[in-house]
Amino acid sequence: MDENFLLETKTSQELFHNHAAKMPIIDYHCHLIPEMVANDHQFKSITELWLGGDHYKWRAMRTNGVDERFCTGKDTSDWEKFEKWAETVPYTFRNPLYHWTHLELKTAFGIDKLLSPKTAREIFDECNEKLKQPGYTACGFMRRYNVECVCTTDDPIDDLRYHKQTRESGFEIKMIPAWRPDKAMNIEKPEFPEYVNKLGEVAGVTINKFADMVDALQKRHDFFHENGCRLSDHGIEEFYDEPYTDSQIETIFEKAMRKQQLSAQEVRQFKHCILRIFAEQDFASDWTQQYHYGAIRDNNSLMYDKLGADTGFDSIGEFTTATAMSHFLNELNKEGKLTRTILYCLNPCANEVIATMLGNFQDGSCPGKIQFGSGWWFNDQLDGMTRQMNALSVLGLLSRFVPTAVRSSHILVMSISAVCFAICSATTLRRACCQTTWRASLAWLRTSATTTPATTSSSIDSRRVHASAGRSQ
Repeated sequence: MDENFLLETKTSQELFHNHAAKMPIIDYHCHLIPEMVANDHQFKSITELWLGGDHYKWRAMRTNGVDERFCTGKDTSDWEKFEKWAETVPYTFRNPLYHWTHLELKTAFGIDKLLSPKTAREIFDECNEKLKQPGYTACGFMRRYNVECVCTTDDPIDDLRYHKQTRESGFEIKMIPAWRPDKAMNIEKPEFPEYVNKLGEVAGVTINKFADMVDALQKRHDFFHENGCRLSDHGIEEFYDEPYTDSQIETIFEKAMRKQQLSAQEVRQFKHCILRIFAEQDFASDWTQQYHYGAIRDNNSLMYDKLGADTGFDSIGEFTTATAMSHFLNELNKEGKLTRTILYCLNPCANEVIATMLGNFQDGSCPGKIQFGSGWWFNDQLDGMTRQMNALSVLGLLSRFVPTAVRSSHILVMSISAVCFAICSATTLRRACCQTTWRASLAWLRTSATTTPATTSSSIDSRRVHASAGRSQ
């Protein structure tokens, strides 16, 4: 894996090495744990870094016949878990896990060896020795990879104490909250009533009806804004356009709070309503909204009961959602309440759908007001990135593309797979862009070289996020 990995032409090599590689990482969707950043967490071992919450690796290990105790078990040592991962790595060839693993070893630890059962102990010991050094901490890794700004995903009830602590510490890299209100939307979940009550407590609002919940959400939205938040993020299965009335929503809300069974139509009505309210709040605060849709989560109910969510049992979903997406965006646009929007779809069969949907709601107020988010989750690899960029380049404006370089929706710990992956994914994305669409990339990169997002000590101007494509890796 030399310096020209994935760069097969002289043009792509020139674009990458002389332009793209020098750009900082501005990561506007990540799952770093703010506490670990605030406290500059010192990792005890490479296993904590790599395997503590990485369900990509857990999926691969299970597929390779590794017992669950070596993935998520509590009765196995760090070495035993690492050894099982090392046994799995040779079988990941052609899976992006293979080159991610070796890019991370190379860029974070200076290790060029291939990970296998033969090299496992040597690499394990070398990594662990380096992790004792000052520069191998949560903040140290962020500095190593030239991170300029990260936006975490935070629930409305979060107190954002660690964001404040990080700002006050003098840490030069910005860590900004992003609003992720999924739990307030998931009315079908049995824990919904408890969540609503907690939301009310945090917001200082007694929630007896749906209007009270909206009031509480608004108070928390304002609190996030005061703490530098300028981005929302929504993890949804699909878009919703089920018609509803205010009285119907009130009835649905009351039924849910009493833990009564809701119909599929009632769930869709509520989700349409609350998602629209979120969008209106974002517009009023001049935020950018992001939608990650298309996943089927927690497919394995047996393992969900044992391990909970985000443990490696999710997959790409099939949803016929183009019409609902269009209706949802259109109703906001008609009322003049459609803010800057980034759409991410997990199913690559919708690449052309989204690439053409964007043009329906551009209004000339800023370049690329409606964006196609880069290849997400299972598409966060060379083929997925290339297919997505090709669709956008022939049906839209690649030069106004705001790619992201994070491992979306699965980082449970502030791991090397979170920080290192930012650069590894950025490397793949940048190299893929330089290689496959180099003419458009040339304009994109040269423009971005003179465009710097406007930032303050507590926030990033989300309008400039859209305007500065090449700086938003």
